[in-house]
Amino acid sequence: MKFYKYHALGNDYLVINPQDLSSPLTPEQIKIICHRNFGIGSDGILLGPLPSTKAQFGLRIFNPDGSEAEKSGNGLRIFSRYLWDEGLVNEVAFSIETPGGVVESLIKDAEKTVQVEMGKVSFWSNDIPVVGDRREVIQEQISLDGEAFTFCAATIGNPHCVIPLTEVNSAIATKYGPILEIHPLFPNRTNVQFMQVLNRNTIKIEIWERGAGYTLASGSSSSAAAAVAHKLGLCDSTITVQMPGGKILIQINDDFNISMTGSVTKVAQGELSAEIFTIETVSNN
Repeated sequence: MKFYKYHALGNDYLVINPQDLSSPLTPEQIKIICHRNFGIGSDGILLGPLPSTKAQFGLRIFNPDGSEAEKSGNGLRIFSRYLWDEGLVNEVAFSIETPGGVVESLIKDAEKTVQVEMGKVSFWSNDIPVVGDRREVIQEQISLDGEAFTFCAATIGNPHCVIPLTEVNSAIATKYGPILEIHPLFPNRTNVQFMQVLNRNTIKIEIWERGAGYTLASGSSSSAAAAVAHKLGLCDSTITVQMPGGKILIQINDDFNISMTGSVTKVAQGELSAEIFTIETVSNN
């Protein structure tokens, strides 16, 4: 089984072409492949290219716990770079379909920078989804482990919960992120961003990713957090998002369609041994 490993600001994915599989990957196999000790190690698997009636390429995205994600901004940038590297695209702009919608991808800067038109952000509870009456989920109150927080929720094809704070760090993300991910308010679980506004054009976020845990960077999280900052009137429409792994540029138009630009780095390519699947159980801890 061939694999191609890339990272986008420290958020690493394995690309696996379904043509290289003798049978579909199972959730248990995905857990082993992504495990940092028992497998190659990654924040997820990008399975593609797949057939699509809506775009030039189809893509499925799997989290390291074996669950499937609707969309990943970093994953889309990585997959775009893979398509270019493998000669599967010969034009700088092309389309990709994910379960979270169709995006337009643009290769820039000698292949190492990719711009993705991520789609439109919605704050409506039924779109995200968030439990309760239909509403825009803006500046609502929530209690976590005895502490009160104000949060906003959004979707850009996958669910996000954004908590604005005066200061953010990894300790906050790892303490409260797991609680929020599975909170009853979010029937499909949620990605979580703890956001600090630095100025009108810069925010800083710490990320707890649904199905993956603490993450150094995330394109969809950057998109959601920037959209919330703009919605609250705290930032302008062009926002640099700072994360532990690096920076992503987000541009927001008048109807909250998001353009995301960031770097991609190729790490390795090789072949997985079937021997790794002889392990009976693997912990993701």
